[in-house]
This record gives sequence, structure tokens and C-alpha cells, in this order.
Amino acid sequence: MDKKVSDYILKQVEKPVRYTGGEYNSVVKNPGDVDIRFAFCFPEVYDIGMSYLGLQILYGMLNERSDTYCERVFAPWVDMETKMRENDIKLFTLETGDEVRKFDFLGFNLLYEMTYTNVLNVLDLSGISIYSKDRGEDEPIVCAGGPCANNPEPLADFIDFFNIGDGEAKLDEVLDLYKEHKKSGGKRREFLEKIARLDGIYVPAFYDVKYNEYGTIKSVDVINENAKPVVGRVVVADLNTSYFPDKPIVPFLETVHNRITLEVFRGCIRGCRFCNAGFMYRPIRTKSVDTLMKQLDAQVKNTGFEEISLVSLSTSDYSGLPELADKIINKYSKQHISLSLPSLRIDEFSLDLMNRLQEVRKSGLTFAPEAGTQRMRDMINKGLTEEEILEGCRLAFEGGWNRVKLYFMMGLPGETDEDIIGIADLARKIVGEYFKVPKEIRANGISINISASCYVPKHNTPFQWESQNIHEEFERKQRLLRDEIKKVKQANYKYHDAKTSVVEGVLSRADRKIGKIIYDVWKKGARFEGWSDHFDYTKWQEAFLENGMSMDFYNTRKREVDEILPWDHINVGVSKKFLVKEKEKALRGEVTPNCKVKCNRCGDWRRDVGGVKSESICEMQRGGGIIL
Repeated sequence: MDKKVSDYILKQVEKPVRYTGGEYNSVVKNPGDVDIRFAFCFPEVYDIGMSYLGLQILYGMLNERSDTYCERVFAPWVDMETKMRENDIKLFTLETGDEVRKFDFLGFNLLYEMTYTNVLNVLDLSGISIYSKDRGEDEPIVCAGGPCANNPEPLADFIDFFNIGDGEAKLDEVLDLYKEHKKSGGKRREFLEKIARLDGIYVPAFYDVKYNEYGTIKSVDVINENAKPVVGRVVVADLNTSYFPDKPIVPFLETVHNRITLEVFRGCIRGCRFCNAGFMYRPIRTKSVDTLMKQLDAQVKNTGFEEISLVSLSTSDYSGLPELADKIINKYSKQHISLSLPSLRIDEFSLDLMNRLQEVRKSGLTFAPEAGTQRMRDMINKGLTEEEILEGCRLAFEGGWNRVKLYFMMGLPGETDEDIIGIADLARKIVGEYFKVPKEIRANGISINISASCYVPKHNTPFQWESQNIHEEFERKQRLLRDEIKKVKQANYKYHDAKTSVVEGVLSRADRKIGKIIYDVWKKGARFEGWSDHFDYTKWQEAFLENGMSMDFYNTRKREVDEILPWDHINVGVSKKFLVKEKEKALRGEVTPNCKVKCNRCGDWRRDVGGVKSESICEMQRGGGIIL
């Protein structure tokens, strides 16, 4: 690494190894031997970014190419930013220490809307023009992908192109075209025109958005013949053969998820109406147990981690879970390597699996009922009854578990105070199940930790047309729930900052006019807006006021189903017709069966995935018993 920061500076900042690189399994190449240099940025602090599996996958995949060197860069923490600006140090990558502005590409992963100001800060610290229209031929191509890219409009003014869908599905083709383009000495606009013809590539500059006088969108017009009227999401067809890293980077410091992370499948069968990811990541694609064990064996050998986490949107829906867990425990328990699972569906949890996990390391269980009453669970299509919740908790208590974490949301469409009180009532009933278990079987003491987040309506969901609670209403509901939970002495309540959720709600469903707001908030000093001690709501209020715009237009306004939405020219696969149907069923309290029961014709079944229709993939998953 060509050291850009002196030890003198590093000694003055928190966790200096965030900026040194050289971690075990980080890739070392000679930059002079490659054609393409790609700076991969997770716009958050190192500790969080290095926990993200998508970074490890794309970093490893791109570095498999002999013509490409992918290096990492993160948003420097506020203390480091101060030192960099004081000493005129441009943002650099961890692998070589070279300035980001000297790279061919700067790619952002957009996982959370509250990192948008960090995106602008990374560009500025790198010495790269903030607005894409101002970038010269000697500046990197700035691209972005990830879940938030499915509504790319808030960052449309700042990003040269977006990858819509799985990064593994399209980046190789983009880089192949760039390699040819670079050798020919072409202009950056010519390259953007070439890739705009590809499925899954969205170049915002090639579209013109016209507005009605009251602020809604009148039309989205293609202004470059190479661009597609509608950009479709691209996906990896087969996770068993797609790239997965054998040698993930092992950080020097403890990260948020300091463990081996295995993705068991991608997608979700459930169709919870609030869940953005559940609709966007269709169709379901699974890995076999054999594939997962091969990937796990390689990572255990090459990392030294002592914990294994199985991740997906709903890991307990993986039918191979008992077999996989059994193999992992039998093979690795003697090495004191433990297995952990994310939040589980209570109705799918087995006492046998719990007991086997407990043999290695006993920890708390996490469940996500999402709503406190049956009416609300039906409305959001959770597909979970109170009886199933209580039965699942009783099984857990009989297995010797006594710490349970429950995830809920407040502010859901159609919610009443009775639904909020229902959260505390459900906690009380769960405590009752604990005391029904004989003393000689149950563990001593019970602790129930309740987390109730403020609901944020997301794009590409049946609730994308709904209004969001104002922060004062969220805070009133938080007080109501807090007072009710105080009556359940075994329960604790953790709440989320309501104002942060309101801003997230604005950004989630915003159009490209919001780019000026993001820019002005960043200019006011906003950084790390997802951190409660850095978030400043007044900056957002001031920016809206100064630009003559209203937050209410974006978060409290109820949309009509025939309104042109900012993301309508991005096709994630699920049809708008299906989302409208689900919205209407929600209002009637009707439940839609999950995908393993039957195909509900969501629209994604018509997608072409690597030459195979999604419908065929879904049928193969059901027929092969992978999901069932």
C-alpha cells in the first residue's frame, strides 16, 4: 500500500485500521498489469461496510478477472474526514492507497436511503464532480446498485449509471464493453450510450422528467435513442453456479457481523405487503446443501471465524435447513464454531433444531410477528396466527430458551391504537406461555425485548401509494406502547427515532427533484444520517423550506393508483397490476397464499432469467422440494 496518511494522523483518529488496508485475504495486484481499476464503495463506516455480504461477493468476483483490480473504499468517519480536509488528502482505496479519482469506476452500493449524503461526501472527498453533468473525461464513471437503486431517482443527478438487479448478472458485461471502449479512446458519453442498450442498466441523463403544475410526474421521456423506455431488473439464474467467495476478507477490527455469512437462497415466498425486498428479489433461487457445505468448508479454512450465520429474507423457509444445520453442527461443534440464525418465522421453528443449535452455543431467539393483532397481520399478509406465535414461543421455552426478541412495526396502513396496545398484549401472552412450562424444564427467568420500528412505505410494494405517519404521530404511538409495556415487567421496549424514519420515507419514494434537497442538506454538514447522534432533522426542514418544497408531498400524501410514480420506468418484475390487487386485498384484510402453496401470478413469472422463464424456475423449486 502506498501510504497516503501518516502515522501522526492515524494516531489522532478512532480505529485507525479502518484506513490502513492489508487485511487477511485482501487482494494484492499490480495496478500496472490491469486494464480496469474499480473502486467499490459502501457509503458507510468501515465497521458496517465490511459486514455486508454483497461487498465480499462483488469484490471477489471482479478480482477474479485478470484485467480488473477492484479495491475498497468506505465513508471516512467524521474525525478522519476532518483530518483529510485539513491536510488536503483525497479519499483513497485501502488496497493501494491510490486516490479514488484516478480510477476508471467508482461504484456505490446503496443499501439504505440515509446514506445518500455520504455518497455526495465521498464524491467530494475524492475530488470528483458531484453532479454527473459536470464530470470530465478524466474523472471516473460513477455507478450504483443495490436495493435502493430500484428507485434511482433521488440520486439521478449524481450517478452516471445504475445497475438494476443483481450485480453479478451484469457487471462483467459492462466491464467487457468498457475495456473495448477504453482501448478505442472513446468519450464517456459514448460508453454510457453503449451500456444503456443492456438490460438492467439505467443512465438517468438519457431521460427527461416532466411535471404537472401540482408536482406530480407528467411523463418520463427517453431523450437518447440508445436508452430503453423501461429498464428491467436483471437477476442471477442459478446461485449454485454463481460466484461466491472462498476467501472473504477478514477485518482487523470487530465489525457489526464478525462471522462467516452464507446466503442460503435469494428471494422470498411470503409476499408480506410492507416488504420491499420480498417483492424485488423474486424469483426465489436456492442453493443446495452440498453447495453450501462446500462454500462453508472453504470459508472456515480461509478465515478462522468462530461463528456461522445462515442468511436470506426468510431462512426458516429453506427446506434443507434441518439437514444443513445437522451437518454444520456435526462437523464443526468440536471446533467450537457455532451456528446462528437470523430472525425466524415462529411457525416454522422446530424444537429439534433449537436443541441442536443449543449444543454449541445458547443465545437469544429473534422472531418477527411485525404486528400485534391478527387484523394487522392479515392486512400486511404476514400469514401468521396468534396461536402459531404462542406455540412457537412455548416450544422455545421448552427447549430451555428464555430470551426472546420480537420485531414489530408501527404506523402501518389502517393501524389503530388497539393494534399498538396489541403488541403489549401479545408480549403478555408470551410471558404466560413461559410460565406454563414446568419449572424443571424451563430456564430461570424470562426476558422479552420488543423492537417496534416506524413503518416506512417503500416503492414497489402494495403500500407504495399509502401515506406515512408524521413524526408527532409516531412519537404519540411510541409513548402509548411504552406505557403499555411497562405493565409487562418481563418485557423491555426499544424504539426508533421517528424523525429519521420520516426522512427515510421521503427519500424512499422521491423523484429526482429531491436531489437538490440531498445536496443542500449535505452542504449544511449532514453526514452519517442513519446514526442517531449525527442525524439533524432541522437541516432537512431548512432545505425543504429554502427550496420551496414540502416533506408532506412525499410522505403524508396518499397517491392515486393511476399516478405516474418516479420508479415506474424501472421494472423490478412484479407488475403494478398485482401490487394494486394486493393493496385492495390488504384493505379487505385478505391473505394471499405464499409462493410454495401456489403461483399468484405476480408478474415476475414472465421474466426471462438467463434464458429460462421465472415461472419455470419457481416450478422447479417447488417440484424439486428445495423450498417445500
